[in-house]
Amino acid sequence: MAAAPTAARTLAEFATGLKYEDIPAAARERARQCIIDTTGAALFGSRLPWSRIVAGHARNCGGNGSSRVIGTALSVSPPAAALANGVCAHAFELDGLRKPSAGVHPGAILLPAALAVAEERHAGGRELLTAFVAGTEVMFRIGLAAKQTTEALGFHAPGINGPYGSAIVAGKLLGLDAARLIQALGIAGSLGGGLLAFAKAGNGAMVKRLHMGRAAEAGVVAALLARDGYEGPDTVLEGQYGYLEAYARDGDASQFTKGLGTHYDIVHACLKRYACHITAHTPVQSLQELRAEHGFNGDDVAALTIHARHKILSHHDIREPRDVAGAQYSVPFCAAIALYYDVNDPLAFSEAALNDMKVRALARGLTLVEMSETEKGGAWATRVGVTLKDGRKFERFAEEFKGTPASPLSTDELRTKFMRMAGADARATQLHAQLTALEDVSDCRTLAIGSVD
Repeated sequence: MAAAPTAARTLAEFATGLKYEDIPAAARERARQCIIDTTGAALFGSRLPWSRIVAGHARNCGGNGSSRVIGTALSVSPPAAALANGVCAHAFELDGLRKPSAGVHPGAILLPAALAVAEERHAGGRELLTAFVAGTEVMFRIGLAAKQTTEALGFHAPGINGPYGSAIVAGKLLGLDAARLIQALGIAGSLGGGLLAFAKAGNGAMVKRLHMGRAAEAGVVAALLARDGYEGPDTVLEGQYGYLEAYARDGDASQFTKGLGTHYDIVHACLKRYACHITAHTPVQSLQELRAEHGFNGDDVAALTIHARHKILSHHDIREPRDVAGAQYSVPFCAAIALYYDVNDPLAFSEAALNDMKVRALARGLTLVEMSETEKGGAWATRVGVTLKDGRKFERFAEEFKGTPASPLSTDELRTKFMRMAGADARATQLHAQLTALEDVSDCRTLAIGSVD
């Protein structure tokens, strides 16, 4: 009896066989929205100092390739561009995820890999979108198989699952057959990484941005090596010492291929509304709404309580962040910012807020309580309670926020966010129009993602 195909084989065969016409309209539209949103996030991020450091590294080490570093005039090798653009896309906590969570960042990992290879090969927008969907379907399933346990062990999940998705994207755009793409997945398994040490150290949270860039770069490297004959283990996902055994506890290998080709998981992609960690979105939105409805701010608050799931208490209860990235990762700090600033503006999460003594005092003094297991809602659900100095009390439960599949941003809201991130100038307007009609773009080199500087 022949052995059952490995998960890598099944996933590679799906990816190589996927055609644009196979993708349901809803999945295509969600992919297009993710690509638009991530491009805007990367343009915003390209202006930040940590992104400029990595862009300089790409310039110094990336040679004279034809893949552009977004928001700059640089053209470098595909791996170097993927690295720099992944950092840009995740540079300010503006890129999307999946809901329910699977520890995946589709935009910040897959789009940089896709753009890097598509530009070198002069591939069109339809090819890029198809590869993006293929990578999402693979990466989401790999994330789901770990059952949210990698981060309990101290690994940053997208740094571990991301290389597989970017290897699929890059391999498909390179035209690898299934046999070579299996090898790319095997290689990608040895290129992942990313630790959550920054969440406990109180410093160095800038490194979190690097995890997305490295995952994007790793997949491109894996696909290029596989193209040239390099090999990796085909049991990399479910086999002994593979992904599940090394990085997860009580994983579920059936998730690797469940519904593959019949259910397009990309419809679960979630876009962010605010420039903060996804676990802060429901309390931030609730507090913003309560402020607007009842006319108060942080100065009026006598007590603030947030009821949240265990992971927020174990990973995101940071009361004294020392840098902006740490503040964005802290649920108490983001909640405090929401009571003093307009959080629809990404720059609300800035050095000014980090050094605001009122924000710091409120973040230190609020109460964070673990929600009962019997209370409704998923991993991101929260219940906030506010007591004002005048005696008024308010409470709000939220599981959804604007940007989730159940409460999507409208076309106008998405465009507004894009223009705010991208700069709201003629070049941003041109790029938004190109991405909205992505399938009509004949050569991704014509996308207005660079700079004339």
